Amino acid sequence: MSAMARPSVSSHRARVLRALGVTPWVQRAQPSLQAAPMAETAATAEVANGHCVVLLPAGCEPRTLDLLGRALIAFGPALARAARIEVRDGKLAAAPLARAYLVFGEAQAHALGRELPAAMLQQAHIVLADEPGAVHNSGAGKRRLWNALRNLRRALAETAG
Repeated sequence: MSAMARPSVSSHRARVLRALGVTPWVQRAQPSLQAAPMAETAATAEVANGHCVVLLPAGCEPRTLDLLGRALIAFGPALARAARIEVRDGKLAAAPLARAYLVFGEAQAHALGRELPAAMLQQAHIVLADEPGAVHNSGAGKRRLWNALRNLRRALAETAG
């Protein structure tokens, strides 16, 4: 059988999938993603979900942010979609309103305390975790982060129910 007479692999695949009753889906080309500033992305996510906000110090290393992102994903969609806001020079750009806050480091906690009204501070569940660098560099920091995420997930489940 010559190469010209043999059906192409894609048409053969399409016939087999059609015979099995499978509708093949084709992934479209992904548009190029523009790097958006972290504060704008966080403000959009906060408006969309409003459940949890993560406060990070400015200038975290990408490998540390990757570790934190994976930890948040492991605890479900409510934490995976949490708005992430950087605290620069001890100040928040905007005080986002949420039911829970995951704060990495005491400086970020102080910035949150200065920006949020006292009534919101009483209602919100605030969980303090180690600085991202300490979380990434030690097993004890990872263990404390894991406990903080469990605590935060419980608090979000209680307020939702």
